[in-house]
Amino acid sequence: MSDFLYSTFSPRAGVSLAYRRFEGGEDFPGVIFLGGFKSDMTGGKATFLEEACTARNQSFVRFDYTGHGFSSGVFEDGMIGSWLQDALDVFDTLTTGPQIVVGSSMGGWISLLLALKRKERVHGLIGIAAAPDFSEDILHHELTDTQKAELEEKGITYKPSDYGDPYPITKKLLDEARENHLLLHDKINITCPVRLLHGKQDDAVPWQKSERIKQKLVSKDVQITWVDDGDHRLSRDQDLALLDAAVRALSRP
Repeated sequence: MSDFLYSTFSPRAGVSLAYRRFEGGEDFPGVIFLGGFKSDMTGGKATFLEEACTARNQSFVRFDYTGHGFSSGVFEDGMIGSWLQDALDVFDTLTTGPQIVVGSSMGGWISLLLALKRKERVHGLIGIAAAPDFSEDILHHELTDTQKAELEEKGITYKPSDYGDPYPITKKLLDEARENHLLLHDKINITCPVRLLHGKQDDAVPWQKSERIKQKLVSKDVQITWVDDGDHRLSRDQDLALLDAAVRALSRP
């Protein structure tokens, strides 16, 4: 990835966020992509969307949260609130006009939080295996007693991953999320159109999560597309075609 071309900006002291932006025309709302936990903007869905949006002259932004990819910071220092602030900084600084916010996994959680804070400019939301409140799932259903004890003693534990090295899980990440950012305990006051894509074979974020999101959203325009043989990533050609179709549908006047 050393030859990957990207730009940076510094929205806050000591923070440098890496991004790629295509400035298209005004025929469509822009698209901003929010990646998942410990993933970066070089992933297949982000690059595919950039190519698709560029081809139809639709503005597009992808970026790395702090502690991810090419941005500054250490992953273990990150929390949902800090990554939400990164997304808000990118949204406020690098986009103009109405936007379609596309969030993958953790990015689906952050996209919902962003939409609550920028209602006037969020034209629509697309969640790909959206994972609001995943911190509670980790704490209550995924960590062993040994890992929970390690979390209390050391402030950090490591959760095995199917996608590479074990994920560092910090106590401050779980605590900060619980204190400030949980969504599924109450109605989610978002009224824009929402499209949820979820694989029925997802072993990281159960497909029932999308049903819960739909039940909690205030919006009357929420649709779920189930992919019966789809996994968590939804990065196959047929999955990407569904994603692009959702973007194009929301982009119509």
